[in-house]
Amino acid sequence: MTEYSVIDDRTEFENACRALAAGHGPVAVDVERASGFRYSQRAYLVQVFRRGAGVFLFDPPAIGDFSALQQAIGGLEWVLHAASQDLPSLRDLGLEPQTIFDTELGSRLLGQDRVGLAAVVERTLGIALAKEHSAADWSTRPLPTAWLEYAALDVLHLVDVRDVLVDELGAAGKTEIAAEEFATTLTRPPKPPREEPWRRLSGLHRVRGARNLAVARELWNAREEYAQEIDVSPGRLVPDRALVAALIAAPQSKQALAGLKEFTGRASRTQLDRWWQAIVRGRETAQLPRERVPSDALPPPRAWVDRNPEADLRLKAARPVVEAIAEDLHMPTENLLTPDHLRRLAWEPPALTVEAVSAALKSFGARSWQIAQTAQKITDAFVEAPQTASDGSESAS
Repeated sequence: MTEYSVIDDRTEFENACRALAAGHGPVAVDVERASGFRYSQRAYLVQVFRRGAGVFLFDPPAIGDFSALQQAIGGLEWVLHAASQDLPSLRDLGLEPQTIFDTELGSRLLGQDRVGLAAVVERTLGIALAKEHSAADWSTRPLPTAWLEYAALDVLHLVDVRDVLVDELGAAGKTEIAAEEFATTLTRPPKPPREEPWRRLSGLHRVRGARNLAVARELWNAREEYAQEIDVSPGRLVPDRALVAALIAAPQSKQALAGLKEFTGRASRTQLDRWWQAIVRGRETAQLPRERVPSDALPPPRAWVDRNPEADLRLKAARPVVEAIAEDLHMPTENLLTPDHLRRLAWEPPALTVEAVSAALKSFGARSWQIAQTAQKITDAFVEAPQTASDGSESAS
């Protein structure tokens, strides 16, 4: 068994960067965070492998400046698994690839049902990986030896997996499709922050009235501020269910809040003043939130037959057509075309021409290859769909 150690020394880090620069071929990169334990999504371990150099495990909090690593590998193809999860944390360190190969996404495009790293490595290389530390607190120091081996194995085989997938994608005629998907993953902008993130509170649907929603907002914000201050996951401080229990109980004093058996968590009692002050602010504020928030989200398809029956007929005509194309391409339907794109087309279609449908799909964010595969057949399905429910029943009879 190879023994791995974490590089947390500047000299050792620079030596590792020189070794990686002198290696050959693509570079495998992975990140370990402390999701569920820490507030931030920062990297607590960065793993890198390159043929001719080996595996290196870097400690971001100790190293700080990663510019030497960026200089050593920035111009190479980076091999990642589920790249969209790791790229934000890497960018926070100043680590930015020019091109990527995503082994998870490549496996999806090949129609594989199981695309977790362990499953992909086992299918392509016949090597079984243990995944028992995936949900660990990677901010722990020192990191246990077993965790280091797990982390090293996340990158040790990735380049070999990439080589197998390159051949399989080529044989399936999907090389260009994969390249476009990888480029899109790399250049996709981050989602804008929510305007009112406190509305994500699990169980908020049980809370009625603008005043109570104002209290919910203040409790959420107080928890976020404290969680960020001490870098602890908010749910570990006070779970959502505890905040909602306090909202529903509507305690009239700090002592009553402390007496709620549901009000539990790491900071429920030690920060009681903080939570009570938040409740008071919510009860006293003049800035009440809206009880209902306008949304541009479409209704669920099950409601379409009543809300927009023509759209319902279009969707029912086009959806099996898209599913058939995906089946012919041996890939999941959602990788061929994002389901929301098809729903938006069916709900409010453009002119029923291939050009107009293609333009609409592009405006939604569909890629060129997706448009080429689907626009014509979606247009045909919309044109041939019954125009009214009675048309549909007559054609079926």
